[in-house]
Amino acid sequence: MHPNPPLMNEVLSHFSIEGKLLSFKLHNEGHINTTIFSTYEHDGARSRYTHQRINTGAFKEPAALMKNIVAVTTHIRRKLEGEYSDIDRRVLSVIPTKDGESLYVDSQGGYWRTYRYIDEVRTYNNIEEEDLAYRFGEAVGTFQTQLADFDGSSLYPTIPRFHDMHLRYEQLAAAVANDRSGRAASVAAELAFLETNKSRGSIITDWYDSGLLPVRVTHNDTKINNVLFSLDGREALCIIDLDTVMSGTILFDTGDMIRSATNTAKEDTSDPDSVDCNPRIHRALLEGYRSKASFLTPTEEALLVESGRTITQIMAVRFLTDYLNGDVYYHTERA
Repeated sequence: MHPNPPLMNEVLSHFSIEGKLLSFKLHNEGHINTTIFSTYEHDGARSRYTHQRINTGAFKEPAALMKNIVAVTTHIRRKLEGEYSDIDRRVLSVIPTKDGESLYVDSQGGYWRTYRYIDEVRTYNNIEEEDLAYRFGEAVGTFQTQLADFDGSSLYPTIPRFHDMHLRYEQLAAAVANDRSGRAASVAAELAFLETNKSRGSIITDWYDSGLLPVRVTHNDTKINNVLFSLDGREALCIIDLDTVMSGTILFDTGDMIRSATNTAKEDTSDPDSVDCNPRIHRALLEGYRSKASFLTPTEEALLVESGRTITQIMAVRFLTDYLNGDVYYHTERA
């Protein structure tokens, strides 16, 4: 979607933003939601906002999704009151509509939300230095600590059973049985490897389902590019992209943090031999995380390192399932 002036003027006019609209433009880097940046002027000062049309193909219940985000950001904001003067840089600010809602449904049926744009920050796409890994770990630990006393079970499941290893293996088995692309025979070794490791990979799911791991708030996309850092890179300020915030075990997030941060190669590398786990980054990452995550139970602490292996395994199951189904979910550019 490209910004259509009449439609955008309609959408923007329904949000509680003071001042005169100066401009808006499409942000081209988003992969799921359509994102528009706008600039307003009020009393001689300029301010920016982020407007997103939620992809209802990916997120079927946008109202419930936004209820999650409002609840979580409100909780964090209350925690930060009186501690920081720059709260708007440390937690997403949801701008309501003039009717007090978190969403506006446009004349074409699109669901729109608005955030205050966070200025003077930077992001990273990969981690090469230990100090950045430490700060990334701090960011995830801080986010989880801020929400440790929030009732995760009250959140809507944006993607039900997202990290449920049993579900992912059921989907893999169905893909093997259907073999719609005729590829099952060519991946017999991979299938055997995953079957051998099924029990170990299911430990976190089993312990969570049995109540041995507490129900908490999970982000479910804890990658370095979802953290906003100060311009000098010395402080992690805010975790963004909260669309998949829901209930689960925090080990889902520590696992994705470890998986994404310690990879020695790009995720689309054409050289599988270059893929490894960087132990220096792994060590710094967990040191930073543990320095902030003071709420951990002994069971959660015991499975921190294992969580990185588990989430890597669940991604392997999902990718292989999609390969057998004919590359339906994941975009591929080569054989």
